[in-house]
Amino acid sequence: MSKYYKINQNIRYPEARVIDELGQQLGIMMVKDALERAQNLGLDLVEVTDKAVPPIIKIIDFQKFKYQEDKREKSGSSRGGQETKGIRLRPFMAENDLMTKVKQAEKFLKSGDRVKLVVKFQGREITKKEIGEKLIATAIEKLSESSTVVEAPKFMGKLLIAQIKPKK
Repeated sequence: MSKYYKINQNIRYPEARVIDELGQQLGIMMVKDALERAQNLGLDLVEVTDKAVPPIIKIIDFQKFKYQEDKREKSGSSRGGQETKGIRLRPFMAENDLMTKVKQAEKFLKSGDRVKLVVKFQGREITKKEIGEKLIATAIEKLSESSTVVEAPKFMGKLLIAQIKPKK
C-alpha cells in the first residue's frame, strides 16, 4: 500500500504545504489553488501525509506513480535483486563432476547471487548420508574463499540442503 492515499477532492484541509511535479516546494497555499494548478497541468493532487502541520500534498501523475511503484515492488526483492540459484549434486558423483558444479556455483556467486546446494538421495543411497554430508562439506570448503554459509547443511526428507551467499 502506498503512503500516498488521498487524491484530489478527498483532501479535507483548507491549506497545505504543496510540492510540485518536479519535487520543488511551492510553500503553504490553499488546497483549492493547488487543485486548480494540478488540473491545469493535467496531473493529480495527492496527500502525502496529514501528520505534519500543515499537511503535505504533492502534484503528481498518480497513474504513472502507481505503475512505477508496482513495477518496483515486483522486481525488487528484500535482498536487493539477489537471486537464489540451485546446484544439484548426487552422493556418488565423480570428483570432476563435483568440480564442474563448484565452478558453476562460483560463477553464480561472482554475479552476486546466492547458491543453494542440494544433494539428492535416491533409493538406497539414503542409507549413506555421511557420503552426502562429506560431499556438501567439500563443495562448501572449495567455495569458502568467495562465499559465506547462510544455512548449514540439513536434511529435508531425501534432500540435504545448504545455502551460501557471496562475500562482500
